[in-house]
Amino acid sequence: MGNAGDGGRFVVLEGGESVGKSTQAAWLATRRGADLTFEPGGTRLGQELRRLLLGEAGVRLDVYSEALLMAADRAQHVAESIRPALEAGRDVVCDRYIGSSLAYQGYGRGLDVDTVRLLSEVATGGLWPDLVILLDMDPQRARERGGGGLDRFEALGMDFHARVRAGYLELAAADPERWVVVDADRPPAQVRDDIAAVVAGRLGWS
Repeated sequence: MGNAGDGGRFVVLEGGESVGKSTQAAWLATRRGADLTFEPGGTRLGQELRRLLLGEAGVRLDVYSEALLMAADRAQHVAESIRPALEAGRDVVCDRYIGSSLAYQGYGRGLDVDTVRLLSEVATGGLWPDLVILLDMDPQRARERGGGGLDRFEALGMDFHARVRAGYLELAAADPERWVVVDADRPPAQVRDDIAAVVAGRLGWS
């Protein structure tokens, strides 16, 4: 697998719904002075795709169409935002990336995980993060904490979200050099402290 190369460093925060990814990604990017971005929807095209992908809970979308739209969003995101930033020597912190497709469309939806991985490999030109931080929490606990409205994925049943969580943990266990699991079921300040220790140890970020 490729990685971000000799330019900036590429860090991704992954995890299920309402585990605090966006909050922690924003904190880390600000702390590091890195570019902050997210998926799906990190580009102008991506915003349109995000509306199709997340939309209202009742929208019907074939699972293969879903996976392909996610890959299209990622292809544009890498070409337009992530790769240029890294090549210019800037660090990038991203809220969701390839791991989300593997966990949601692969383990969650039941598509072949290797096929989903190949889609993302093609879409990104083999660009993998230097580090993936998985914020792990029981999905029922996360839903109770989240509140508010539900998009297409949030509205799915607990069995789906349990498969997603199990998939994430399997991905992390299979690639410990790239993935680190952080317990997200704690106060945000404690989670931040763990993230700070991880990026210091893995990347030398102070």
